[in-house]
Amino acid sequence: MDIRALTPSYAVSPQIDLADLPAIKAAGFTTVIDNRPDGEIPTHLHTPHMKAAAEALGLTFVANPVIGGALTMENLDVQRQAMAAATGPVFAYCASGNRCSVVWALMNAGERPTDELIGTPAQFGYNLEPFRNQIDALAAGANKG
Repeated sequence: MDIRALTPSYAVSPQIDLADLPAIKAAGFTTVIDNRPDGEIPTHLHTPHMKAAAEALGLTFVANPVIGGALTMENLDVQRQAMAAATGPVFAYCASGNRCSVVWALMNAGERPTDELIGTPAQFGYNLEPFRNQIDALAAGANKG
């Protein structure tokens, strides 16, 4: 498991295994967000199994499957709500951590500078530069309301 902290309260990771959940809890995370659709992963890692194992440890588990190239505003809303409800740091995972980083950047548009939203994930090898226009457009919309 490779925990990549984008902020003190939000970290991303490539795909985890059931056996990683105790270490996630021990690291202080209180919420786990699965941004990976079940159709991409082996059956033993599907949402019901991960959710049951996480909740047995006292972790909150949120399934928010993000389909590559088909991210929705609902995905941003679910992630934002999970973050707002969290009682401590949030751990999000997908295939590589990239989708979790994209969701983070887009949901924070208008709250943090675009360069930070692109630069922070870049430290972990995630290239969010192609999302610059989307981040800026969301930020412009957020700043109007």
